[in-house]
Amino acid sequence: MEDEVDRLVAAWRRERPDLDVEPLEVLSRVSRLARHLDRARRIAFAEVGLEPWEFDVLTALRRAGAPYQLSPGALLTQTLVTSGTMTNRIDRLVKKDLVERLPDPSDRRGVLVRLTAEGRDKADQSLAGLLVQERAILAELSPQQRRELAGLLRQLTGPFDNTPG
Repeated sequence: MEDEVDRLVAAWRRERPDLDVEPLEVLSRVSRLARHLDRARRIAFAEVGLEPWEFDVLTALRRAGAPYQLSPGALLTQTLVTSGTMTNRIDRLVKKDLVERLPDPSDRRGVLVRLTAEGRDKADQSLAGLLVQERAILAELSPQQRRELAGLLRQLTGPFDNTPG
């Protein structure tokens, strides 16, 4: 079965036979898949009235376990955004009653961000919808193929995820 990447690789091989375009065979597919995943995420989150960035923050808090709270710094680490962006996101989620700010009992100057009951419900609903979308995307692969692909992708992403900064 030929796909769009096969066609673009063939065109580059024809036009630039002096270049080794083999990386395109893998990474162009990863890039295209990322666009499809982004579309699936937006569909799943729209069903519960969330934006992708809202999902990221709410589910980071949800994964933290009861009482579903983290410091803004911990949220930065998990969502890979700047402190200014995180402050803005927290402000917007507070206005929507999805999170609340609380004083950090271990640091008088610190703040904790806690998921509200509504925020927890939205996180749970949007995750369930996302998993439906993602199962459909992976439906062509056997369980063994999914495990193999996960392992290969882990090898590629590990160095990025384990490098500070």
